[in-house]
Amino acid sequence: MDNAAAHRFARDKGISRPVYGLTRGIVVPLFRAYFRMRIDGAGHIPRDGAAVIAPNHKSFYDSFFLALATPRPMRFMAKDELISPWYGAYLARLGAFPVRRGESDEEALETAREILRDGGLLALFPEGTRIRDPDTLGTPKRGAARLALEAGAPIVPAAITGTDGLFAGPFPKPKRVQVAFEEPIPVHELAATPEVAGELIEEHVWPQVERSWRRLRSRKTVAAALLAAAGVGGGVVATRRRRRPATRWERVARSLGRGRGKRRRRRR
Repeated sequence: MDNAAAHRFARDKGISRPVYGLTRGIVVPLFRAYFRMRIDGAGHIPRDGAAVIAPNHKSFYDSFFLALATPRPMRFMAKDELISPWYGAYLARLGAFPVRRGESDEEALETAREILRDGGLLALFPEGTRIRDPDTLGTPKRGAARLALEAGAPIVPAAITGTDGLFAGPFPKPKRVQVAFEEPIPVHELAATPEVAGELIEEHVWPQVERSWRRLRSRKTVAAALLAAAGVGGGVVATRRRRRPATRWERVARSLGRGRGKRRRRRR
């Protein structure tokens, strides 16, 4: 599927409900079990109507986990190189549409506007690209806020952790993935100007994303500490359990050894 065909499909058909439903039915239970997915605040996502989800971005897989965490179909941008191969048509049927990186892609922006005009749920990463440093977030851009303002669509701040470094070679690590959604921020009474978009993203949306992201990370740290403590305690218990009772011959040998020690002390 080429770029133009992908945009036509995204605007005219959106997603393929049979493909989306089948994929979700298979993948959701598998991912929830293997990655021990924890989802907080999914009820904050509006049940219908246009809305923008604004999460942090650490991994190529963020969009897929976010889609699994949302109770309604979610649309998202994918870099153009992912739509061109044979699996591009499949991604498009799951809600993806292409965007050219490193340039202002008006075609992608128009598809995003069309999705919001049709009352769709759209995920847009304010950072614009993946931030590979696991301990920091990037600087947000105002593009997501501008699209939300133009459409009058509320913005749902979101955070995701556990998706970075997800694979060891071809095999996924059994890491814990956590997703949290905050309460939607209404924007319908705000002016759709660059200044308002900047203020919205920097003073309202991104601080909530950061707080939520840090909360998820601290929860992971606490859990790791508890597991480590349990491991130490378990090791002590296991060591005690491994101590088998002495045999009769060992008890006799120890008794003889103690007797010889007493005789030596007497001679001294």
